[in-house]
Amino acid sequence: MIRSMTGYGMADAAVAGGRLQVEIRSLNHRHLNLQLRLPPELGPSETQIRDLVRDRIYRGSVTVTASWLALPPGAVSVRVDLERARQLAEAMRLLKSELNLAGEVEVGLIARQPEVVLVEHSSGLEIDPAEVAIPFEAALEAVIAMRRVEGAALAAELNRILDSLERGLEAIERRAPERLSAARDRLRRAVAELLDRPPPDEFRLEQELALIAERLDIREEVVRLRSHIDAARGAIAAEEAPGRKLAFLGQEMLRELNTIGSKALDEEISRTVIAMKGDVDRFREQVENVE
Repeated sequence: MIRSMTGYGMADAAVAGGRLQVEIRSLNHRHLNLQLRLPPELGPSETQIRDLVRDRIYRGSVTVTASWLALPPGAVSVRVDLERARQLAEAMRLLKSELNLAGEVEVGLIARQPEVVLVEHSSGLEIDPAEVAIPFEAALEAVIAMRRVEGAALAAELNRILDSLERGLEAIERRAPERLSAARDRLRRAVAELLDRPPPDEFRLEQELALIAERLDIREEVVRLRSHIDAARGAIAAEEAPGRKLAFLGQEMLRELNTIGSKALDEEISRTVIAMKGDVDRFREQVENVE
């Protein structure tokens, strides 16, 4: 069954003695556009995380954000640059003295200055890859579950559109033979009016009618259009990520309808083709949401 490209999932788990939260958001995109926002401690695990996502999600703009709810022991260290703090304190006292300013130079003011209190992430923290995978896999499951639910709704709507296309195609098939007979009658009447009498060469007239019938024949287009509709139904029912295939089929359905419309020379078929083009436009619009 197809899946939507829109989804959201969040999970957290114990990792390296801390607690890691993972949030995944997925939106529509022609390809897989994966963005990772990871804390420094997970830098060595980036390739593993990318592979986890790519194995489960094939299309969409996917943003993966990981953050610590509780830091692992030894994940960060705090260091004070005393020399810089002394220089800042002396500079502020000088500023107070020279400009006759009120107030005291306090520790909070010094600590807030850049590069005085330094928080450093440990580069030697060892994290088990199996532990890292747990919250990411759980968040991916939540995203995929949501994409499947929306995919079921998309499948129902796409099948309704295909039903409408089939009804239109059946109407065209019923009307096509009548259209050829009407075209023959119109040509006979036109020739008779021009000559002001019945055509002198009935055989030649039949030849011309046969050529017109061949040019107006839409049976091949009808067969191909029905084949595209059947292929779309099969992809919707059996494939998990048929978005590109469905987009191609929508394009081909429109191509066949354009040809049928250009050959129609019949008001009823032209109206049906216009309605079917509207269905194909809705089909292609919905397919943009399919993975």
